[in-house]
Amino acid sequence: MEGAEEEPLVQCPVCQRELPAAHINSHLDRCLEAEEGEAEPGSSPSCKRPRLAAAPPGSQAAGEPEEARPAAAPPVFSLFHKGRGGGGQSPGAPGRRSGAGREEAAAKPEDGGSAAGSGASLARKLEGKPLAEQLRPDTLGDYVGQERVLGAQTLLRSLLESHEIPSLILWGPPGCGKTTLAHIIANSSKKNGTRFVTLSATSAKTNDVRDVISQAQSEKRLFKRKTILFIDEIHRFNKSQQDTFLPHVECGTVTLIGATTENPSFQVNAALLSRCRVIVLEKLSVEAMEAILMRAVRFLGVQVLGQSDQHSSSATGSSSESSEFPVFIEEKALNTLAYLCDGDARTGLNGLQLAVQARLAAGKTTPLNITEGGSADGIVITEEHVKEGLQRSHILYDRAGEEHYNCISALHKSMRGSDENASLYWLARMLEGGEDPLYVARRLVRFASEDIGLADPLALTQAVAAYQGCHFIGMPECEVILAQCVVYFARAPKSIEVYRAYNNVKECLRMHTGPLPPVPLHLRNAPTRLMKNLGYGKGYKYNPMYKEPVDQDYLPEELKGTDFFKERKS
Repeated sequence: MEGAEEEPLVQCPVCQRELPAAHINSHLDRCLEAEEGEAEPGSSPSCKRPRLAAAPPGSQAAGEPEEARPAAAPPVFSLFHKGRGGGGQSPGAPGRRSGAGREEAAAKPEDGGSAAGSGASLARKLEGKPLAEQLRPDTLGDYVGQERVLGAQTLLRSLLESHEIPSLILWGPPGCGKTTLAHIIANSSKKNGTRFVTLSATSAKTNDVRDVISQAQSEKRLFKRKTILFIDEIHRFNKSQQDTFLPHVECGTVTLIGATTENPSFQVNAALLSRCRVIVLEKLSVEAMEAILMRAVRFLGVQVLGQSDQHSSSATGSSSESSEFPVFIEEKALNTLAYLCDGDARTGLNGLQLAVQARLAAGKTTPLNITEGGSADGIVITEEHVKEGLQRSHILYDRAGEEHYNCISALHKSMRGSDENASLYWLARMLEGGEDPLYVARRLVRFASEDIGLADPLALTQAVAAYQGCHFIGMPECEVILAQCVVYFARAPKSIEVYRAYNNVKECLRMHTGPLPPVPLHLRNAPTRLMKNLGYGKGYKYNPMYKEPVDQDYLPEELKGTDFFKERKS
């Protein structure tokens, strides 16, 4: 007994109990098993209890029974993991599983194990970061889409794989992979010893940029280390802020990578553009979106129900062996989501995440025959759930950017080409994307005279009436007014006679050398006696007074005989 009292005590890092060092190993095994579901008599699972020691080992007598010890001693951090004296073995030693090891072991089934289909495991995956951020690729091999600029034999891919990264401006619509490509470059450059710095033009100031450049100069001078500077939304920097990069990109102090959704020709300095290569990224194709969504489904462990056999699980997922209900998604729902997200991977993944979370929260199960001769209940995500999450088709349209001018140009050219179907399509693209209907109506007024002109003089009346109607009632009622006007213009005969003649007059005025010719005296008005005495209005023939045609000149002497309509036949 005296020997037992002298034996040092070791504290269990799981349940915080103090035991003799000789018994700690067997006790620790029982604690870990109790946390995994095999409850140990007399103890409770402590997975949610902070791992704090109740008191230092010397604060209690060795022979004092545990019932007599204080229940709420001053907490101190356990030093057990540091190889505490007394013969206690660290949880990280061979044959033992630490808390971190248990977390890693629990995470492994989420990548496709048997517990992947359970609702509880799926809900944990959807917590925290958005799905689009969790699935962001780390290597070029996992990058989906943009084969035109990043295909196997392209110049840019060869440069990226050889770590020879030039200064780039990545231009493309939202969700096409600009930030992901920069993320891949960052991972690759860090492995190669290159410094990678990320700034966002929405929050960074000029001083932040100067600090990064100053550090890059020091790194290059002292350690011969390159620096890559990624600027997200670079079009948010004004012209003077963009000028900060010019000398440092020129001399190679930093390699600049900018990402923008706006046309760089309008939003980025020409001097900076000449020092960077513009990479145009396009909307992701439906096939690329389907591949991205299938990757997300595999990550979540959701099973896909085929269109032909909607009550049988496909090879994409595996049936859950846990007590939770498995989660299924119809193949048609994935295809619909790939079409509705309009080439935006972020929208597609967020739509998938929202649909799954909504179904898990509702908790409604559906009887399914998941095996031959057997049946089970599961949560099914259908096409209607996906559509409800997106509310409507995700239409990319920027009222103040590149897409604004592209769509109005397409509408104008479709009406000019008498294609009424294309005209209605581009009109709907603009209105459904949030365009101001009065802007479209003003463009129609212009079109009535520029392209239809005298071939149908009533076209101008139609355009003005459409503008007034839009002004009176607004959207969405005025959309049919604009549609009627657009179809009328597409079907109307076209004539640019007046438009071309007026352009000829403007050209004549611009090309005239010397002072412009004066107005002929007989065309001038003479409201005063002095003007009459100077010859104003003298010899003018008042046309309504003559029954026969009047021979009279109306152009200045220098332009006599000029015909501004002479090109109408060519």
